Amino acid sequence: MTLPAPIRTHFSAEAPQDGAIFAAAFAPDAIVHDEGQIHHGPAEIEAWWQAAKAKYRHRAEPLDLAEVRGKTVVRARVSGDFPGSPAVLTFTFGLLGNCIRDLRIG
Repeated sequence: MTLPAPIRTHFSAEAPQDGAIFAAAFAPDAIVHDEGQIHHGPAEIEAWWQAAKAKYRHRAEPLDLAEVRGKTVVRARVSGDFPGSPAVLTFTFGLLGNCIRDLRIG
């Protein structure tokens, strides 16, 4: 499975040292939907990611990839410090060029 570059960055970045690299994978007007919250723009998205990494100390291993209605859908096994770990979550990415425009995690 070959992940597009910004999606590969999303799954391979290590917190806290790769925060700028992670944020750079997102478009200036990007939106992330996760746990009932919406995060706007690379700076806010990086802050959300750093906080989630610190809280859950999670890792995500991509399992498969599909294109669905113009979106790239990746199922990943997520393990960390949270009830039900590991869990398989769906990451639905909207790409714009070489950036993530939107991401919904569920």
